[in-house]
Amino acid sequence: MSIEWIEQVLQLTVQMGTVYLLASLGEIYAERSGVLNLGLEGMMLMGAATSFMFTLAYGHLSAILTSIIVGALMGLILSILVVDMKLNQVVVGLAMTMLGAGLSGFFTFPEVRKNLLLRLNPSLPEEVLLIQQAQKLPEIQIPLLSNIPVIGKMFFSHNLLVYFSFILSIAMWFILFKTRIGLTIRSVGENPSMADSLGVNVYMVRRMTVILSGVFASLAGAYFFIGFHPFWREGVTAGRGFIALALVILATWSPMRAILGAYLFGGVETFQYRLQLFGLGAQSPYFLAMLPYILTIMTLIIISTESIKKRIGAPASLGIPYAREE
Repeated sequence: MSIEWIEQVLQLTVQMGTVYLLASLGEIYAERSGVLNLGLEGMMLMGAATSFMFTLAYGHLSAILTSIIVGALMGLILSILVVDMKLNQVVVGLAMTMLGAGLSGFFTFPEVRKNLLLRLNPSLPEEVLLIQQAQKLPEIQIPLLSNIPVIGKMFFSHNLLVYFSFILSIAMWFILFKTRIGLTIRSVGENPSMADSLGVNVYMVRRMTVILSGVFASLAGAYFFIGFHPFWREGVTAGRGFIALALVILATWSPMRAILGAYLFGGVETFQYRLQLFGLGAQSPYFLAMLPYILTIMTLIIISTESIKKRIGAPASLGIPYAREE
């Protein structure tokens, strides 16, 4: 087991963990305001599909911006249904997941994709229209720092979205716990009636955090495709949105702790492939593929009891619609 092997594994751990980190950051804000977004998986799929299409048509920047817009629209739809219409958050979230899965599969179906790409950019050559992959985001080596053994590859040899996730996590932690905005969000999640009586627009706070959750979920899907795995297949995110939901709880609704949780899940997923190189699980690779999901289930079981929920600080009004009349 060489230093190069360790560096590669740690680099892939951070890259894979960034998918979970981006998705969980927005979800932390939504759940802190009292809204459970079970539509993360569908939003990630739409972000991945959008990035696929627009990377082929116009390049990475347009792909990222468009995926953000798509995520915001899906978040807006979810917020209207669960915040304004007060529908069941679990049912609506699962419906959004199915919607995202269906739409992403439809838009990337070869013939449909070909027609859409020609409308987006009529000058695209024929061979581009039916390919199943896109160009990956380039890695940017931080001068001097990237040459540090082990740490250099782990933290300073990535694409822009990975670096963005580092800064974003710190900024979102600061906003949530050190500013008036964060206090407002947390108060809405703990006691919306009290927050409303103090002049806080509970509906607006929840709506904006749900939209933010959609934006980051879609961005996570876009990153997964163009930043980590630029080969398209239907359902490419493979349930990682649900892992991100478990990560939010494991991180106890804190953006800083989400970094550690994201890299934990990213490391488990990375090792499931690396272990096969040593002959472990070669006869049954599906067993190793279950490792991230086994960890997710164990996490949910451990923290499912009410006493543990209170101890780790779960938002008191999470999943409960707010009605001013009540």
